[in-house]
Amino acid sequence: MTRYRPILEKVNHYYTEKVVAHGPTHQGVGWNSSESQEIRFAQLIKVIRDTEQFSVNDLGCGYGHLFDYMRRKGFSFDYLGIDISAAMIEHAIELHRNFPTCKFQLQEEHTRTADYSLSSGMMNVKLDIPIKDWEDYVKNILFSMDRGSRIGFAFNCLTRYSDAEYMQDYLYYADPCHLFDFCKKNFSKNVALLHDYGLYDFTIIVRK
Repeated sequence: MTRYRPILEKVNHYYTEKVVAHGPTHQGVGWNSSESQEIRFAQLIKVIRDTEQFSVNDLGCGYGHLFDYMRRKGFSFDYLGIDISAAMIEHAIELHRNFPTCKFQLQEEHTRTADYSLSSGMMNVKLDIPIKDWEDYVKNILFSMDRGSRIGFAFNCLTRYSDAEYMQDYLYYADPCHLFDFCKKNFSKNVALLHDYGLYDFTIIVRK
């Protein structure tokens, strides 16, 4: 992802500042509350159909709270969290050192193929990056998730249908219909768009 180096550096700086200021909490990864964070997780894991052991890549994993959520839900899985912020990865490793099926890597994208890839909030903070460049970056992430997933992948984005008075210039509000169409054309005929869970974002699930 060398061509996206300027974007990655800006995003890394933003999230590193967040976790340094707030620690491994929902605020440390830019969410308003832990409740809304877990509502998003509940949508992402709808892609998972396995009852036996499976593997998960978590792109933009932050401090690894998705692993904690899935463990509480009773899943049996092998987890790899990937993030570009060294501070995030340090917190994640410290918090999960007693879980042998949970690993973290400081990487720009995943280095293994898993059954599923999940990503929560990774595409939201565009800062001052031009919209065309950011949307190209987002689509590159989706191609990477597709390559790294055997069974399916899921991601969320803030929605362009947000109330205008609450929208922030530094955030990216995606067109859910456009990304649904993009995923249908490029990845699978089995794509679901979830936009009914009470937050200003949507989730797309791709099943291969």
